[in-house]
Amino acid sequence: MSSTTTHRRARRTAPAPAPARDALAFEPAALVPVLIAAGAAAVLALWWRDTYAVNGAAEWLTGAARITGLLAGYAAPVLLLLMARLPPLEREVGADRLARWHALGGRYLVGLVTAHLLTVIWGYALTAHRGVLPEGVQLVFHYPDMIKASLGTLLMLGTGAVSARAARRRLSYEAWYYLHLATYLAIALAFAHQLANGADLAEGIGLLGWWALYLGSFALLGWFRLVVPFLGDRRHRLRIAEVRPEAPGVVSVFLTGERLDELRCEPGQFFRLQFLVPGLRWAANPYSLSAPPHPRFLRFTVKDLGGHSAAVAALRPGVRVRAEGPYGAFTARRRKARKVLLIAAGVGITPIRALFETLPARPGELTLLYRARTEQDLLFRTELEEVAERRKATLRFLLGARTDVGDPFAAERLRRLIPQLAGHEVFLCGPEEFTTAVIGELRAAGVPRHRIHHESFVF
Repeated sequence: MSSTTTHRRARRTAPAPAPARDALAFEPAALVPVLIAAGAAAVLALWWRDTYAVNGAAEWLTGAARITGLLAGYAAPVLLLLMARLPPLEREVGADRLARWHALGGRYLVGLVTAHLLTVIWGYALTAHRGVLPEGVQLVFHYPDMIKASLGTLLMLGTGAVSARAARRRLSYEAWYYLHLATYLAIALAFAHQLANGADLAEGIGLLGWWALYLGSFALLGWFRLVVPFLGDRRHRLRIAEVRPEAPGVVSVFLTGERLDELRCEPGQFFRLQFLVPGLRWAANPYSLSAPPHPRFLRFTVKDLGGHSAAVAALRPGVRVRAEGPYGAFTARRRKARKVLLIAAGVGITPIRALFETLPARPGELTLLYRARTEQDLLFRTELEEVAERRKATLRFLLGARTDVGDPFAAERLRRLIPQLAGHEVFLCGPEEFTTAVIGELRAAGVPRHRIHHESFVF
């Protein structure tokens, strides 16, 4: 394995930042699952309140249908809220973690909808002494709002199918994004059915709570996903100032505009950029800041990974850009320990590059490990070396094909590379498989899970 290192001893006169907290602190993000679970318990209380006894198979099945229907109806707006770009969630939880929760919740939602569909038909068939298929036809065509609910169910199950890992790998980000817009329609179609046929939502607190949950969720979604980006676009008027080649298939895009300091973005965060030219104006893709924010410009670095990112390289100065953000909690605020280890692979160096320059650290307390196959694959090499020299930080390029050099991030190698590794705060960004593997090795090397922070834009 080829490795180069830039390191200088700390000078005694170098300014030292305030000591970082080294103890495990309470994370506000931990409240989110608790609040979601509390909401689910309140929903179940609606069923419990209206259920006096359950006798026989038919009632057990219809009871299961009521429970799964209520939970599915509750889960749908919660999933919308997770992806509504709510500032407290984006700041304290982080967009990548929210996306993982959203994906997990989506699988639960599909499971609940499927269970609700099967149990309600089976339970009603037993009650009516009718076959399952005739009962299904009866429900769809003779119960209020069931045709709309059936269409919504098909849309939701179809979206769930294309979100499966095997199918998702064959889709571009843009195709996946547009298909997911169908879930908004699916949720709206199913809402009327819930009110018309949900015995637990017929009146009182259940009905009022359901209206508040759905109207509030769509209002917040519309405000933060549509109104706020529109107002920001009119205020900041972002446009491309320069597109600079960095490496084969990689360019940096410099954006300029008005009042950029009011964006209050931090190193490590990202924006969803919508380039207002034919073919790109209807897609907003996530791109990290690859340099600390500047009052006069923002820099993003884009690798050719598909149609959208490839087209960005051909853009010219003057193109208008609509930006949603800043988003993400992959920032210095996550740091608790004094010593910091940054790990990057591929284009994952983009947010790490900004953190490397700005994370508060004494000389000798900041280390960057940058993985690439060859020296030609390294991005920002000169910049990184200059930052390392200026900050008296450690910079290591870990080069070579895995078949030739093995795994440079194996737990034992990491312990040798980084003295007192377990006491470091770790920021990690790279391809999904790389990130998963390195997290496993860091845990094996003794780094606590709460000190490992990683950024991922996997959709």
